[in-house]
Amino acid sequence: MSQLEPAELLPSERMQTQVLEGEVTQIHRGHRYAEVGDTFTIEGTTFEVTDVTERTLGDLTDADAQAEGMDDLESYERLLERAHDSFEWDDDSDVVRHQFEPKGHE
Repeated sequence: MSQLEPAELLPSERMQTQVLEGEVTQIHRGHRYAEVGDTFTIEGTTFEVTDVTERTLGDLTDADAQAEGMDDLESYERLLERAHDSFEWDDDSDVVRHQFEPKGHE
């Protein structure tokens, strides 16, 4: 178990705020950035990584997009295209889902 800096897992301050407000409960990344049991703290609230699962983009659903703060999978795909130069959605691309939940306030 490690204590992570929030920015290691969550790439923007906006996303960190969404996690703190309960709007984001997971993030898919291109690589594994945490292990189950790792923690991170945002503004005094500690979150624990509860699941780390290897998937493909084709596995993602509207529910996954909503857990990442988006309306649906289509809007999630558009966000990725804006955020990453030369990004092209490929259902076979490997991603890693990191799920987390609040554990308490310091």
